[in-house]
Amino acid sequence: MKKLEAIFERYLFASRWLLAPFFFGLMIAIVALLLKFAKELLGLMGMVFLGNEGQPILSILTLVDTALLGGLLLIIAFSGYENFVSKFGPADHEDRPAWMGKVGFSDLKLKLIGAIVAISTVELLKAFLDSEAMSDRQLAWKVGIHLTFVTSGVLFALTDYISGKNKVGH
Repeated sequence: MKKLEAIFERYLFASRWLLAPFFFGLMIAIVALLLKFAKELLGLMGMVFLGNEGQPILSILTLVDTALLGGLLLIIAFSGYENFVSKFGPADHEDRPAWMGKVGFSDLKLKLIGAIVAISTVELLKAFLDSEAMSDRQLAWKVGIHLTFVTSGVLFALTDYISGKNKVGH
């Protein structure tokens, strides 16, 4: 029976590699975001240099939004891979981000909600700058959704704080 248990545990442990394609898929999504970023940047340059119609501020906010989303995907892919699949090596590489290897599931959750709130803030700002194209009801929904994200972020941080405080006490 012990041998059967050892075999089961070996396969169960090896199954973590089933997550690797998910993290690779996030890298492909970053490439797609890069293409969207390049398209938006070319459009912005067209507005500036060729006098094309459009609002440069909205285009710049879209660039910021895309960059935030790219960073979020990278954090999820790197920390998810390190937490659930395997450690990156070498740990002392000069270009290794300082947060790699230190972001646990709780930290990842807070970084994720923080990035979502930042992205939502940019989207809300874009909506207000282009408010004549939206109804009051659409704007109210955007504000409500944003406040939901902010409230969720505060509640995540609060539960994380309480959880950390309880661990110190025991």
